[in-house]
Amino acid sequence: MYKIDSAQNRIAPLEARRFGELGFSERKHLQEWLENCPQVLAQGEGEELLIIQKEFDGFDDTRERLDLLAIDKEGNLVIIENKLDDTGRDVVWQALKYAGYCANLSKAQVVDIYQRYLNQKAQETGQPPASAEDNLVEFLEVDGLEAAQINRIKTQRLIFVAARYRKEVTNTVLWLSQFGIACQCFKVTPYQAGEELFLNVEQIIPTPESSEFMIGMVAKEDEEKSADTEQKQRHTLRLAFWEQALEAFSQSNCTLYNNISPAKDHWLSAGSGISAMPYQLIFGKNEIRVGLSLQNGQAEANQFVFDRLNENREKIEEAFGDSLDWLPLPNKKACRIQYAKPVDGDDKANWPEMIRWLVDHMTRLENALREPLKVINQQLKLATLPEVEVSDA
Repeated sequence: MYKIDSAQNRIAPLEARRFGELGFSERKHLQEWLENCPQVLAQGEGEELLIIQKEFDGFDDTRERLDLLAIDKEGNLVIIENKLDDTGRDVVWQALKYAGYCANLSKAQVVDIYQRYLNQKAQETGQPPASAEDNLVEFLEVDGLEAAQINRIKTQRLIFVAARYRKEVTNTVLWLSQFGIACQCFKVTPYQAGEELFLNVEQIIPTPESSEFMIGMVAKEDEEKSADTEQKQRHTLRLAFWEQALEAFSQSNCTLYNNISPAKDHWLSAGSGISAMPYQLIFGKNEIRVGLSLQNGQAEANQFVFDRLNENREKIEEAFGDSLDWLPLPNKKACRIQYAKPVDGDDKANWPEMIRWLVDHMTRLENALREPLKVINQQLKLATLPEVEVSDA
């Protein structure tokens, strides 16, 4: 830190000092400064902290004291641990214990803790105490306390304040941050210029530049976890649906799926007599479908089969009993012929009807395509197509 001499147009370094050298103590000075000026720890844009207790010892079965307890604009409790010239080795463990204690505090308990703090301040000044509830409503900018979300699960924050940080402390704080635990480290340095004293407060973890990145990474991780959970739920749902569907097929006249096992995918395939061109059942959130998927590795083979079937389109649809969707997909290797029905697939009450529909329409589709596919399979064997695998079925 430098002092500007405007008259000489020069800057001169200020002398960095230690708190102990200046006669400052942790509890009487540093803690008092932070209590009465918490904005020095609110360095993010729009950030603001409200101190709601100091030297808090309201933990069951322990005599430990939390230096400062605050609340942020989101209603999250903030545990503030102050150390003077050195953090020591155990400051992170100490703060984590306090966070664990505070995690169980209800909204009513938080209000009571804050009211006791305000009562104590009032005794010191001789003024009537302010209302904790009114102060919180104003600070959180809500219509009433009942609308405020205070101390939600997994929202507790940790703030460390010290002149110097040991490596084991900074490494642990960085590691905790990877698990979504909001941790900040502020480095405080006293400076002296003659009789004047100055205090520099600098956030070192996370650096202001990396804060946005870290917030983004945490949000991305939450999104990925949510997607993983959704996927697992979908897999479980599909497995249960296919088990019921295959049981129904085994009792029907359609034998395509007699040797097929239930799967976690949204489709089930069965052979059509032509390699890599299976019949498919589709189970989606909003749709069920029966179809023939022409997905041979050679696009020419798919197009060949699709064109031959399309030449018999009128007879096939007459045998099926309805118009089919013919999807040549010219810019892709695969082609499809399908028939779909909109459904609410997540509602298990709909499954019996959906399964009856799949059994009925796959039976009709197989009957409509069985003879045309036999003829086309023979034509494939004679067609001049590069490396097309055909079946003798």
